[in-house]
Amino acid sequence: MKKYAITLIALITYGGLFAQETTQIIPNTTDSRVITTGVPFMLIAPDARSAGMGDMGVATSMDGFSQQYNPAKYVFSEAKSGVSLSYTPYLSKLVNDISIGYVSYFNRLNEYSAVSASFKYFSLGEITLTQSEDDPGTNVKPNEFTADVAYTLRLADQFSMAVAVRYMRSDLRINQVDPNANAANSFNADITGYYQSEEEAYNDFNGRWRAGFAIQNLGPKFKYDDGGRENFQPTNLRLGAGFDFIFDEYSKLGVTAEVSKLLVPTPPRLGTRLTFEDNNGNGIYDEPDTNNPQPNDDVLISEEENVIIEGQDNDVSFLNGVFQSFGDAPGGFSEELREFTWALGAEYTYQDSFALRAGYFNEAEDKGARKFFAIGAGFKYTTINLDLSYLFSASRVQSPLENTLRFSLTFNFGDGEYDEY
Repeated sequence: MKKYAITLIALITYGGLFAQETTQIIPNTTDSRVITTGVPFMLIAPDARSAGMGDMGVATSMDGFSQQYNPAKYVFSEAKSGVSLSYTPYLSKLVNDISIGYVSYFNRLNEYSAVSASFKYFSLGEITLTQSEDDPGTNVKPNEFTADVAYTLRLADQFSMAVAVRYMRSDLRINQVDPNANAANSFNADITGYYQSEEEAYNDFNGRWRAGFAIQNLGPKFKYDDGGRENFQPTNLRLGAGFDFIFDEYSKLGVTAEVSKLLVPTPPRLGTRLTFEDNNGNGIYDEPDTNNPQPNDDVLISEEENVIIEGQDNDVSFLNGVFQSFGDAPGGFSEELREFTWALGAEYTYQDSFALRAGYFNEAEDKGARKFFAIGAGFKYTTINLDLSYLFSASRVQSPLENTLRFSLTFNFGDGEYDEY
């Protein structure tokens, strides 16, 4: 027995002469919790009506700009067809040549179906590239645009659905800077639905319920050159509901709430994995002092960067990314909830000729920190609608549209041809 005890002590002593190989993961301090995508301009509200209610539109009543949010609303139009135009200055406090232009068209084919289309153009202004002080420079105009068409079908008296297909082109990479750069091209699709109830009588007023959903920009990833990084499109889920308080034949108040979420994977929390000989036995890599080396200094064996600490790998296909986006946040369920933005909006209408609007939009601090109030107004004269809106930032992050007056114009043809109420 004494022999075995001596042997065991000898083995322990012998093993202690060799350092233990240890790993340590150091979290990155620059990890961003903000989900980023390519062509984010596709999500910017192009029209003044939706902007005046906090950038919402999936469950508001039908208008000419429904193509942006929910084309399923077009079969509830009282007009036969319409054309809408809008212009939005962007970063107007810094420059005067960055803007978003938008035009849309819809046509009700009959009581149960409609077709629609839109074109959205984002101009980043003119940039002068120079090689030296004496170089007069070359002027370039980066831009992005989308073009889409949609078909809407009424499946019941109060419910409809629509499918839209879209072509996207992003010409932001500059050939003069990168000869291998190309404009990015891709396609995506929207699936939307809209519900609008019949007018119902309550104690002191009549009312109407509204609800809508939209899965937008569902399409493959894209890149600007063969060796470049793949970018997710801004696939987005919108859910909304609202109620119209109909006080009499002249006045009406509509209130609406909307939530949205990017169906794009959350960036994982990353770190650096260190593998080292832990000569001092504290389990932590202590970088040796090269000016004063010691016999028991730790020895670094390998260093692996961008190791996933929490979360999931976001290098997946766009379709896998849609499903993964509901459960991959490193912070768990609470972080998933913070990835939802929400908005509240109200619109008071008098005689269908004048409207006042107000809204609020909110995004979590660690997911972009967009928070703003908005107000707006609308005027209708015969078949023409004019809408205006103004935005007030309520966040430490300044909005590119802060203190910007936006306007939009709609021409309706065959107004009153359909009676929806």
